[in-house]
Amino acid sequence: MVQTQDYGSWPSPIDAALAAAHDGKPEYVGFVGDEAWWTEPRPTEAGRRALMRRRPDGTEESVLPEPWNVRSRVIEYGGRPWAGAERPEGPVLVFVNFADQRLYAYEPETPGARPRPLTPLSAVGDGLRWADPQLHLDRGEVWCVLEEFTGAGPTDVRRVVAAVPLDGSAAEDRAAVRELTDGAHRFVTGARLAPDGRRAAWIAWDHPRMPWDGTELLVASVAEDGTFGPARTVAGGPEESICQVEWAPDGALLYSGDDSGWWNLYRLDALRSDFAPARPLCPREEEFGGPLWKIGLSWFKPLEAGLIAVVHGVGATSLGVLDPETGEVVDTAGPWTEWSASLGVHGSRVVAVAASPRTAAEVVELDTATGRARVIGAAHRDPVDPAYYPEPQIRTFEGPDGRDIHAHIYPPHSPTHAAPDEELPPYVVWAHGGPTGHSPLVLDLEIAYFTSRGIGVAEVNYGGSTGYGREYRNRLREQWGVVDVEDCAAVALALAAEGTADRDRLAIRGGSAGGWTSAASLTSTDVYACGTVIYPILDLTAWGSGETHDFESQYLESLVGPLAEVPARYVERSPAEHADRLTVPFLLLQGLDDVICPPAQCERFLERVESEGRRVPHAYIAFEGEGHGFRRADTMIRALEAELSLYAQVFGLQPTGVPVLELAK
Repeated sequence: MVQTQDYGSWPSPIDAALAAAHDGKPEYVGFVGDEAWWTEPRPTEAGRRALMRRRPDGTEESVLPEPWNVRSRVIEYGGRPWAGAERPEGPVLVFVNFADQRLYAYEPETPGARPRPLTPLSAVGDGLRWADPQLHLDRGEVWCVLEEFTGAGPTDVRRVVAAVPLDGSAAEDRAAVRELTDGAHRFVTGARLAPDGRRAAWIAWDHPRMPWDGTELLVASVAEDGTFGPARTVAGGPEESICQVEWAPDGALLYSGDDSGWWNLYRLDALRSDFAPARPLCPREEEFGGPLWKIGLSWFKPLEAGLIAVVHGVGATSLGVLDPETGEVVDTAGPWTEWSASLGVHGSRVVAVAASPRTAAEVVELDTATGRARVIGAAHRDPVDPAYYPEPQIRTFEGPDGRDIHAHIYPPHSPTHAAPDEELPPYVVWAHGGPTGHSPLVLDLEIAYFTSRGIGVAEVNYGGSTGYGREYRNRLREQWGVVDVEDCAAVALALAAEGTADRDRLAIRGGSAGGWTSAASLTSTDVYACGTVIYPILDLTAWGSGETHDFESQYLESLVGPLAEVPARYVERSPAEHADRLTVPFLLLQGLDDVICPPAQCERFLERVESEGRRVPHAYIAFEGEGHGFRRADTMIRALEAELSLYAQVFGLQPTGVPVLELAK
């Protein structure tokens, strides 16, 4: 029997501990011989990333015990941290360990074997870091992206493609690392070796461009001794983003680029020392690529038979198999609506990570010979009755100037409780990070934590989000703090106007760039009654002039405008400059080890809020041992419960079993 109770006060079996235990998703899949391997989050093990394998008998096991943490810090967001290969005597693994960022080799089936370091430590800056390893056993080395700090500053860094000997000779001697590229570009991806071993291809770009603005596809000859010849650009440029490159089995070069306005696949056929003009393989107004936030992401992989496994779509994504001769794509059958940018292939098999509104991310294998897809790892198991899961709606709203705004709406939902007929629910607008990113349509127990208690959630893929083509992505150029704020407000007000949400009980929350949008919304609009701001950017001038890491150090040049030319714009849009406009309660959450959005941003903001002498209820919780993105279960529990308590106090809700957040006044 359904009981009547006010919104926000419904009892729910989805508590903060449950949501935290299921946070994160599998990542970086691949094959080692016939086995599928992948990384997997462990929130209850201090947030480490475990490397898993699926045995032939179907069992899953961890390749490395605690405290080994398979995760790279290259460009701070990281990248592919492992590679493996099968040998007659058993598999060999090369991986990056998070704690020291060294590259290690490990033979997991050799009795008594332990991981042995392949690279040295460095006392300079943040040391040596590695990502996107490519094993070349015949050469006795592994090719990686090397990020090397040359000084104490966050931008005192260089990046090259480098070869590391597998014999361990570089573990104490930096000179044993062989650099393959000349460092002419600020950023590089890992190099891919052609099937004949005579050419290598990689992607590069320079400040102030971000990789979704413009990149270059470089090719160099590879000599018998493994050295690279001069690199030349064969595709890309300042206004074309190439996000991935691979070699086809026949020696052609495949890449995903957005010259058409959408990330589509292209083929470059080799003609002697040159390439014929690029040929589009499946020209569609769909994305066959995405933003290169991490080094080594993959939206496509060539198969031995000449077909190509592809992740593609508009908004939501599918896993398909592309015939490059006909342009036909056959999609995988199944319940999944979102496929991650991580693919592995072996023979006719494809391994990937997928999720849906009813299932969390799981490792899926597709046999392209039979068309059968099955879950092989991290299988979703309902931790509670799925009747408590939210039922999302895919909506498109009208924003200023009639522009479309894409959003996912999650109304309050419970199988056991309903609100009085005359009551409208509170809603929280979720602004995603990036801002060049998007909110996927998948089961998220953090969302269910709120909706199952009677609080609606609206995920807004505001202008600037990915998944809808370059034109939609470019709406945010020099308009950050304007378009994102307007789009979130338009969705919130539309929900109130149509009678879906209570106009007086609207909130906004977000992390990183979403934290910026939340704070900017609270200081520039009167739409929201409160907000949750998580590891945010708050002071554009400081962030754009040295208070962040190298990768995003010039991001604001396109998001806001050149600092040297429009300094007043940086001041006018910064929430930190407008603490006097803040009139509603807020919660500020921050990791103390965050080098992307450092605690200093929050601390200065709070000083200004508190110096105004006004009584604005607020709370600030800083977490030791957390960086940009919370990974520890205890952190996530406290953060979720604090957020719910904020809404309860502001909206007059009565949730049960939630500690009261003390708000300073």
